[in-house]
Amino acid sequence: MAAILTDDVLEQARHGDSGALTAIYQNLAGPVHGYLAAKGLEDPEAAAQEVFLTVFARLADVTGGVAGLRKFTFSISHARMVDATRARARAPRIVEYEPAVDPRVETSPQDELLAQLESGHLAQALDSLVSDQRECVMLRIVAGMTIDETADIMGKSAGSIKQLQRRGLLSLKKTLEEVDGDD
Repeated sequence: MAAILTDDVLEQARHGDSGALTAIYQNLAGPVHGYLAAKGLEDPEAAAQEVFLTVFARLADVTGGVAGLRKFTFSISHARMVDATRARARAPRIVEYEPAVDPRVETSPQDELLAQLESGHLAQALDSLVSDQRECVMLRIVAGMTIDETADIMGKSAGSIKQLQRRGLLSLKKTLEEVDGDD
């Protein structure tokens, strides 16, 4: 069980206390990894490790106590995700041809149904959102960020974040209802 993250623990971590650094990692690693994985990074664990190396190296820069630490950590996570997305766009990954997984091969209706049941529809519904709505929902719901933290990370006002979240959740609900209705 992770120690409770408090301003005192943050202050101890700034002075190099290994127990305090461990408490920070244990409290934030799961949400950071979840955020990076949900954003589709190829190696979210490695990216999360990079995030914490940066966070620990720059603890002196953190202001605002534990809330400031969370915002700082997810700002770095967001930046790593953007960097990885840009790098992937510049240098696409080359993979060998595998006929067994070639999407151009038609599958049977039974195989398609089994694949839909196994994969779930949430990822598909998230992909249907506008990028800002998807980012807002990911930060608010997956990462557990507050409206103000999300607004700072995305460079938008709190009111914009509220609207993006509301519209994104309504769109998700509609898409999931349509998918469930098609089944």
